[in-house]
Amino acid sequence: MAEKKQTHMDPNFTDTDLADRLEAMDDVALDTLPFGVVAMSEDGTVTGYNLAESRLSGLTPANVVGRQFFTSVAPCTNNFLVAYRFETEPELDAIIDYVFTFRIKPVAVKLRLLKKSGLRRMYLAVERKRTP
Repeated sequence: MAEKKQTHMDPNFTDTDLADRLEAMDDVALDTLPFGVVAMSEDGTVTGYNLAESRLSGLTPANVVGRQFFTSVAPCTNNFLVAYRFETEPELDAIIDYVFTFRIKPVAVKLRLLKKSGLRRMYLAVERKRTP
């Protein structure tokens, strides 16, 4: 299957305004992105799970949306590096190196933690690290 070519209009994982750009997209548009996106309510309930994240994790949106991300979907993120920051920081925009280990073989990724006052959702963007 051919990969979708990114245009100047598509958000990039490192865009400074990524939270605002994701907020403006519906779930169909999120599915066109080349990186994973988990959209969550303030309590961590998954409200959106895009196609790239589904491919990376092997979990379908139907099995994820409506569940608590940090305790039910990806408990390997229920720690001080990820869940605690979403819970305690009023605004958040951080990129961290991480390894997903739950239900799949370890996968090295970059996580972008995005939380901003005034937005209806917070976001976890996931980009698979390229092996040299």
